[in-house]
Amino acid sequence: MKRLIFILLVVTVTYIDAMSKRADINATDDWEYNSTQIMEDNVLSSPVRRSKGFSMSSRAISPKAFSPKIGLAVGGAKDTNNFKANIENGYLPKIDSITYEGQFYNHYFDTGLNGKECKELFCPSYSSAKRLNVFSKEQDYFLSVGLNSGIDIKDFKRKKLNLVVVLDISGSMGANFDSYYYDKNGNKIETKEKSQKTKMKIATESIVAMLSHLKDDDRVGIILFDNKAYRAKPLRMVLLSNKKAIRDHILALKEQGGTNWSAGYQEGLKLFDDIETNKEYENRIVFLTDAMPNSGELRKDRLFGLAKKASKKGIHTTFIGVGVDFNNDLVEYVSKTKGANYFSVHSSKEFTKLLDKEFDYMVTPLVYDLALKLDSKKYKIDAVYGSPDAKISTGEIMKVNTLFPSTNENGETKGGIVLLKLKKVAEGSDDIKLKVSYSDINGKPFSNEQSVELKKDAIYYDNSGIRKAILISDFVTVMKNWIIDARAGCNDNVKWVMEDYITIMKRCMVFPPKRPIFPTIKTWERKSCKLKVSDGYKKLFNTFKIHFAKEMRELKDDSLKLELNIIDTLLKQKTQEFDKKNSDDWQFVQQ
Repeated sequence: MKRLIFILLVVTVTYIDAMSKRADINATDDWEYNSTQIMEDNVLSSPVRRSKGFSMSSRAISPKAFSPKIGLAVGGAKDTNNFKANIENGYLPKIDSITYEGQFYNHYFDTGLNGKECKELFCPSYSSAKRLNVFSKEQDYFLSVGLNSGIDIKDFKRKKLNLVVVLDISGSMGANFDSYYYDKNGNKIETKEKSQKTKMKIATESIVAMLSHLKDDDRVGIILFDNKAYRAKPLRMVLLSNKKAIRDHILALKEQGGTNWSAGYQEGLKLFDDIETNKEYENRIVFLTDAMPNSGELRKDRLFGLAKKASKKGIHTTFIGVGVDFNNDLVEYVSKTKGANYFSVHSSKEFTKLLDKEFDYMVTPLVYDLALKLDSKKYKIDAVYGSPDAKISTGEIMKVNTLFPSTNENGETKGGIVLLKLKKVAEGSDDIKLKVSYSDINGKPFSNEQSVELKKDAIYYDNSGIRKAILISDFVTVMKNWIIDARAGCNDNVKWVMEDYITIMKRCMVFPPKRPIFPTIKTWERKSCKLKVSDGYKKLFNTFKIHFAKEMRELKDDSLKLELNIIDTLLKQKTQEFDKKNSDDWQFVQQ
């Protein structure tokens, strides 16, 4: 018997060794990019390799009762790293570097499920609150939508991937992460600390970290672009590629030339023509750039138009911004594209940490076209915090393009909430009827109806989740209004008006998209603005800090120190002075 076992072991080891050697033989170095090779018309002369889809069974999701579940979070911006990095390096952030959904995704929330079991793909839960606004002294009404799923954590498996990485290798990628590349054409602004790594180095290290999460039956291809686009690696099974060789090629990349975003994206789309796709695979482009695509890229045949068109064909996009000078104006357009999301790389080390926990989530959209309709004679939706489509989500309807899976720890979900501010339009109280409709990734429609009644208490919070969401949304609102006013004296073509603390205080809680000045602040300019804070805003930040710290103590949540530290940093800045002689008094706004 022992001899038989020994023979079986020898045979097994020999078989595994043979299979390993066979895999090594098939794992070729299929890197095609040569920086010295002249490419014409963005087309390579190398032959196309066509790989067939394997007939493996789908990695199905099968919910089971009474097990820890995954959470859900809104697509679009998944962090506010660029906002934080600009402040840390002495720059004034751009207005879209901080979003409500991005800031929510920095935190975990009690979604208000209250022990109820969720057995569906998506189970919305509702919580309400009333509070006295610290600045306006008016009563505010809120309703939160908790984003829950019935998918067991242990059963969740992403689809196999057709992943195409599109990397910007233009000259600006050689600049330091913490400086503005285009300042060299104007007044150079020194940052507080100089990064030892270029944006190219951080980008390539991040790609290598990302590719380490791919499985043998995934496919990966790589496109590089400067003023032209180059196919660096065909879209092939990971099993058939020499991982070490590809890793070394990526890390050896050097920056060069100009920037043609749409050429890079178009070349990435071409790789999908080389394979046979099926429903077992998620098709995704990961687009990494440090640059600021200009407004021309909004056309149908340019970057954002192409991304929107690709999403209709089932090819989704993850945009990754590298460097403090990355133009966050694109976040709005990314967020309105089905299946799309956006990350900003603060450091390759931190991005690697994120990928270790969330790679499968970031490439797996689960819910599409979420719409919530509010039916009430007493209340209307006044503002939406945490939905990229907030500006069109007014009155009775809230819309969200995509929900992605999210981590769930100790019953709380990362970014798992959308907050509605309600406006009371009639006296008395009534039940608020809420109807949610959405579809799964196969287009199958679902709906859910519930009723919520606001309590008669003057001030209350149903749970810590809605209270925390209100506090964080206050933080984002204050920061956005500060950026609007501060940028008026920098690059933007609007009239600078010096205002006192009382005037600022009255409008600091206004939902930014409702400010008339809001559209004029959104610019594609790339030069930096020095970080300065006016005396009026310093007083405002100090008042807000006291309120924020009090709420943090009530919530007993140290994660809110993230926002508190940013407020402290701003309070330490030089006071922004109004320069009448050199003020930007340009008043024309291009329609």
